[in-house]
Amino acid sequence: MSVQGKARKKHALVVDDEAGLRLMVRAVLEDAGWLVTEAESAGQALKILAEAAPEIPPDVMLLDMRMPGMDGMEALSAIRSLAPGLPVVMLTAYGTVGSAVEAMKKGAFDYLTKPVDNEELKTVLAKAHDYARLLLENRNLRQQVREGREARDLVGQTQGMRKVRELIEQVGPSEATVLILGESGTGKELVASGLHRAGPRKHGSLVKVNCAALPGELLESELFGYVKGAFTGAARDKPGRFQLAKGGTLFLDEIGDMPLGLQAKLLRALQERVVEPLGSVKSVPTDVRILAASNKDLWAEVEAGRFREDLYFRLNVLEIRIPPLRERMEDLPLLAGHLLRTLSEKNKKQVREIGPRFLEALSRYHWPGNVRELENVLERALVLSRSDSLDPEDLPPQILSPEQTQAGPPPEPAGPRAPAPDSLDKAEKQAVIKALNVHNGHRQKTAEALGVSRRTLQYKLRKYGLTRKK
Repeated sequence: MSVQGKARKKHALVVDDEAGLRLMVRAVLEDAGWLVTEAESAGQALKILAEAAPEIPPDVMLLDMRMPGMDGMEALSAIRSLAPGLPVVMLTAYGTVGSAVEAMKKGAFDYLTKPVDNEELKTVLAKAHDYARLLLENRNLRQQVREGREARDLVGQTQGMRKVRELIEQVGPSEATVLILGESGTGKELVASGLHRAGPRKHGSLVKVNCAALPGELLESELFGYVKGAFTGAARDKPGRFQLAKGGTLFLDEIGDMPLGLQAKLLRALQERVVEPLGSVKSVPTDVRILAASNKDLWAEVEAGRFREDLYFRLNVLEIRIPPLRERMEDLPLLAGHLLRTLSEKNKKQVREIGPRFLEALSRYHWPGNVRELENVLERALVLSRSDSLDPEDLPPQILSPEQTQAGPPPEPAGPRAPAPDSLDKAEKQAVIKALNVHNGHRQKTAEALGVSRRTLQYKLRKYGLTRKK
């Protein structure tokens, strides 16, 4: 096996047990500007895929149908698992064309028959390369659309939410580590997405790890990866999240739940910018921006001996605190309206407004689950609603009678609570007017404060007769 040329050339992995055929294919493709990697067996090809990703992954694989040991058909499912987007062109003798067609039904891109025609080889592999590039572009576009929708979910014009958006705008373009603090359901992951998108690594991956979802041993292998034979069942090398996030951002969610022993290893990775995969004695360099989040008071965890003080200061270079929903109840009408529109589209059900009694019931509740709980309540009501307006009858019991379903009285909000409006439209109009006044009529700043696009703001100004507002 050999690799020549620049890594950003089109890269083909040629898998065939015939050395002469590999030599011919290499000559043809290198003459056409390709980078070529050779493998003499399916097992060696799988090892190349496991070891190369994500450093120099091939764009196309040319795979012989019949080889000693594992044949091409057997290898195909393993290839789909290791490299789901990699187009595989099957190479077959004339008598096994039927098997190649069967392989296409199982996910192969195309097939070529031996002896290989040089022009057909270049044409088919070029088409496969273009197909892979389009898949990647579509995936990136879907990610951008998803991130754009996430950013619009940071809705609110209260001082706390304006501060969050201002910090994202200020801190995002830097390489600084950021600690995002807030109760469960407040939107910490949305803030992380906004920071990544605003930063210099926005074209890299945003890789997320929930530190509370995995036990310590599994979390360590997820973060740092492992080498073949590191433990029972480690049949191949696996890169960790630090490696997968190379050139991008690594988001460590619920960092306060990470075991103390693993915290020490994470601290070393952050200080020395290297990781050591499980079972390996070699350190692997890292190149990531770190974002971390917690629903706990991390300094209290430090004082209690459950979180390392040195790691706390390493993570808390800059801090963004997201206020709980009960402390920004003035945002409730805007937020509920925004979520209702999103959920209506998702569920393909048109509910045009939130009734005044429904909104009043929402405003009396203390929202321990924050925006996530509000979204769940609205989706439930939307699905159960039989009219074009949400009414209290569509609400679950704990929202209708909060005093009967909680152990004590709801916590008092940090600031004054806005009175329940007569309707969602009235509340929304009041919020728009207030935001306009705060920003002296500046349309773009007003839209940003409300968490909507400028086009949406223009629509609301016309809707509420505010088009002359300066």
